This record gives sequence, structure tokens and C-alpha cells, in this order.
Amino acid sequence: MSTAIFDLSGRTALVTGSSRGLGRAMAEGLGRTGARLLINGTRAEAVAAAVAEMRAAGLDAEPLVFDVTDEAAIKAAFASLDAQGIAVDILVNNAGIQFRKPMVELETADWQRVLDVNLTAAFVIGREAAKRMIPRGHGKIINIGSLTSALARATIAPYTVAKGGIKLLTQAMAAEWAASGIQANAIGPGYMLTDMNEALISNETFNAWVVGRTPSRRWGKPDELIGTAVFLASGASDYVNGQIIYVDGGMLAVL
Repeated sequence: MSTAIFDLSGRTALVTGSSRGLGRAMAEGLGRTGARLLINGTRAEAVAAAVAEMRAAGLDAEPLVFDVTDEAAIKAAFASLDAQGIAVDILVNNAGIQFRKPMVELETADWQRVLDVNLTAAFVIGREAAKRMIPRGHGKIINIGSLTSALARATIAPYTVAKGGIKLLTQAMAAEWAASGIQANAIGPGYMLTDMNEALISNETFNAWVVGRTPSRRWGKPDELIGTAVFLASGASDYVNGQIIYVDGGMLAVL
């Protein structure tokens, strides 16, 4: 079977939060499949360093620095792309934060901050991308969910609510934009070896629980999201819409 259906040559991909972690892994995977990359983060130095490393590896990458919680900055970034004649064909809403605290001790400001980064930003950036995709009649939006898009866990209520919202936001996007040639889908990573999970990875009790609870008997690696991201960004998924694909080593499939 030809692999041409997965070729992203001639497409431009914006991946939020892509200077490190899961976002960087997915961005590099899209780049290796031919996509031009727009690397995003809030720290210009970190974004510049990531872009330089990607270019050194032969990828076509450009920096696009903005805070995903700043609506004015998001609109300005898209206006700048418009002025340069750069069309975002693939959007990966990856930027996210975690905050762990029991709900009875949780301040409203911390609740709102997690929802702003993990959910509202995906809506705002997705809306701005869709406004431009709709007239062109094509586009791919990939929202990054979580195991908590399906199940809750104690002490991470705002993250759980945000990622549950990502699942339904993805379905809402499909409901409104599918007829315009846009496919909106989500990826739900399992427990992954990332900086954000460092406290959990180093906790012997929690690490043992993850390994024991996951049929694959291990944590996931960031690169293991690449195949799903490429599939959802490519022509191979043109009739897939409003879905969330869990990349979790089988955790949600078993009791």
C-alpha cells in the first residue's frame, strides 16, 4: 500500500505548546511527514531554540510566539500569518497545564487558569483557524484530550473538566464545520513520560499503579503519539470526524 495518503507536503501545521514535550514530538512527526511547522510557545527563547534544532534536523520550521490565553495575541498571530500569505492547514491544540489540589482547597482563580489554557484556548484558536479553513474548504483540527476526557481522578478537577470539555468541543467543531471540509478530532494520551508528569513518575507508589493498571505495563513515550497525529492530519482521516482516539497502552479498555 502506498504511503502517499499520509504525505503532508505542502501543508502548514500550527502546534501550540510545541517547544517541548508532547507538542514537540507531534510537531517533529508532522514535519518529518512533509509539513511546514509553526512552533508555538510563550517563551521566545525556548521557541527559537526548538526551531533551530528542528531546522538542523532538516525540518521546515518557523517560530510563532504567543500566549494561548491571550485572545488579542491569538488574533494578531493569525493576522500576521494572513499578511504573509501563510494558511494553517493543520491545527494541533496541544498547549496545556496541570494543577493538583483537592477541590475543597482549590481557589477559583486556579480553576479558571487551568480551564483557560486547556479548554478555552482550544476554542479561541480553533475558531480563528476555522474562519480561514472554511472558505478554503479543507482543514484538520486535532485537539489534545486525556484519559480524563473519559474518567476522573482525585485532585485534578479543573484538568479533568477541561479535558472532558475537549472531547465535546471536538464534537461541536465537527457538528458545525464538517460540511465545510474540516475534520476535527482529538487524541487522548495515556500516562506519558513528560516533564509535566515528572512528580508522578518519580513517585514510586503512583508509578507502580500506572504500570500495574496499564495492560502494556509501562508509561507511554511522546513519540508514540506521532502516528495518530499524522493519521488525523492527513488525507487518511478525511471521513473521520468528531472522534477521540486514546493512545493509552490499553488503560481505558480494561477494569
